Amino acid sequence: MTHKYKVTGMTCNGCVSTVQKTLSEIKGVEDVSVTLTPPQVVIKMQHHINVNEMNAALQQSGKYTIEEDASVHSQMMNSAIEDEKSKLQIYKPLIIVLVYILLGVALLQINSGRIVWMELMNNFMGGFFLVFSFFKMLDLKNFAFSYSSYDIIAKKWFGYGYIYPFIELALGILFITGSYPVFTNAATVIVMGISSIGVIQSVMQKRSIQCACLGAVFNLPMSTITIIEDLLMVLMAMIMLIFMI
Repeated sequence: MTHKYKVTGMTCNGCVSTVQKTLSEIKGVEDVSVTLTPPQVVIKMQHHINVNEMNAALQQSGKYTIEEDASVHSQMMNSAIEDEKSKLQIYKPLIIVLVYILLGVALLQINSGRIVWMELMNNFMGGFFLVFSFFKMLDLKNFAFSYSSYDIIAKKWFGYGYIYPFIELALGILFITGSYPVFTNAATVIVMGISSIGVIQSVMQKRSIQCACLGAVFNLPMSTITIIEDLLMVLMAMIMLIFMI
């Protein structure tokens, strides 16, 4: 992390050297850049260092003090807030879809008069696959193109991108109807496990590509959220398999 501070007490280049040397010797400081005009210091640090600790070190070298640049701090805070707002706006469709699925599952459980975690997970996964396959089928061609950019099977066989939404649809129907539970959960572990490999590779390589989880309708970026989404489905399917076998 990098922080900018105002410096008082410097009168010459010798002061600049002293301030730079003193701050460089503080544990956790990676790099220090000091200027006389304007009187400021930019510090790159491994972790946040309290300004009082740095001032204590400077007081031993001379009558120097530093304080956070309020304007820069304000700009950084505003930038961080805007980034958070932007992320929330980007993932808004995904959040709304997941909330609707969770709400539907919760209402089913409440209506039955009992909370059974196995049923809750089963219904959530069924709703997940049905809803997500629906969005993929809205623009099947563009989904296939997006999916082939990162999925390890679709990269080698483009047709898999056309088939995948129907696999999700079939899994959704099997979960909702409760048919062949062992097969359904085993298939989910395999399908979502394979799907997560390409997602993890893309995120680790920091590739700027579109996530195809909601098809080509929404422009969602590939991120850690996509990894969590895939691995959560794998985990729930594995838990249900353990209790069945």
